[in-house]
Amino acid sequence: MASKASIVAAIESKISTTKYSIWRIGLTNDPKQRKEDWENPKYWSQWAADSLSDAQDIESDFINKGMKGGTGGDLSSRYTTYVYVF
Repeated sequence: MASKASIVAAIESKISTTKYSIWRIGLTNDPKQRKEDWENPKYWSQWAADSLSDAQDIESDFINKGMKGGTGGDLSSRYTTYVYVF
């Protein structure tokens, strides 16, 4: 699992000099299925967050910076929460 700071740094590195608005961020407990749901995007990356709360904070922060996505969904803290970007 990865810390909030390390996931944020990895996302910032991935998107580099591109605009936030061309990227989508989301959360899932099943990254394989979620990637298939999105038709296997080419630039997919995912990170296992230390907690659901950290994952939600990361998602919210990047949406506020202009990434596509929406908060919510049916997530449970009983499972590993993954942050994904594509």
